[in-house]
Amino acid sequence: MKKYFSPILSHALAALIAVVITLIIVFTSVLGSQGKLAELQTLIDKKYIGDVDWESVEDAAASAIVEALGDRWSYYLSAEEYVTHMEQSNNAFVGIGVSVAVRKDNQGLDVVSVTEGGPAEEAGVCPGDILIAIDGQSVIGMNTSQVRDRIRGEQGTTVTLTVLRVGERYDFTVTRRYIETPVATGKLLEGNIGLVTIENFEARCASETIAAIEALREQGAEKLIFDVRYNPGGYKNELVEVLDYLLPKGVLFRSEYYDGSVSTDHSDAAYLDMPMAVLVNGGSYSAAEFFAAALWEYEAAVVIGEQTTGKGYFQNVFKLSDGSAVGLSIGKYYTPKLGISLEGVGITPDVLVEIKNSEIAQGIYNGTLDPMEDPQILAAIGVLQGQ
Repeated sequence: MKKYFSPILSHALAALIAVVITLIIVFTSVLGSQGKLAELQTLIDKKYIGDVDWESVEDAAASAIVEALGDRWSYYLSAEEYVTHMEQSNNAFVGIGVSVAVRKDNQGLDVVSVTEGGPAEEAGVCPGDILIAIDGQSVIGMNTSQVRDRIRGEQGTTVTLTVLRVGERYDFTVTRRYIETPVATGKLLEGNIGLVTIENFEARCASETIAAIEALREQGAEKLIFDVRYNPGGYKNELVEVLDYLLPKGVLFRSEYYDGSVSTDHSDAAYLDMPMAVLVNGGSYSAAEFFAAALWEYEAAVVIGEQTTGKGYFQNVFKLSDGSAVGLSIGKYYTPKLGISLEGVGITPDVLVEIKNSEIAQGIYNGTLDPMEDPQILAAIGVLQGQ
């Protein structure tokens, strides 16, 4: 699912009013008494031989209207998708706290990670377990989405996971509850280099990122590596708060809105004076690649990895009356010093390190690869040690 930049709240209400008016005009013209879609609906009602699920038809029509805008960043969400979207934006969900991946032999799913302090860990589930059944139903042949749908449920209800552990079969009954997923974590590497992994720039990103940095400094970190690979972006205010902590006084973010108005965010004089590097790849876009661009333009960090996606528009998500929603691009953003749009361009790393081994790439994506076996992290360590 696509992620988005949320603009500052002072523009949100104006944007909402404008978009609602626009949608009313569009849907009135398209769905009105003389509209093509109204004609089609009447024709189907009168002549079509089969049954019609009009809710699905409306979802498909709404999605097609947004897609027809020709903007790769605008999107439509069904009511169910909107709930998932909000969970992702809040970095929180009702569940049990496990991540799984399909095994190569397709005989179950590997438990890749277990949320610390979460229900699954408390029940006894461990990374490395092989999930083979949920509530007595085999998961062999299922994909991760199908498994997730069976694990998720209402808060306070239970689910039984059957796993294999070193050939032995175990059943764990886990109670679903509200879980906040970690957004930023820190790890001290050799040579007093701190590794800060930022999953996204959504809820709690700034507070957790700053806390991770401070904890690493207390442990003796003298240099920092920021990992924003596979980071899909998030909220502008979270991004700006992190940049304000890291960078000296100056412009941090330039926004241009659909109505022609412009806003600029600034940093204060306080900043973190440490050698830094940023890891990026093709899965880094939106706030993630802007984060790398800002640090690079301030000459605060070296960028290492692979070419980023290239996103230069930000979106607001507007909830519709039936619980569905539309994310519309309502503005553009530009880098702080050079005023460059990243749209269709992205960030070219200072040090290009391509990952061609699929197992290593999967390990980076899952967060299971040992940092000292990660070619891009090793390259960053080499650059920082040479400074």
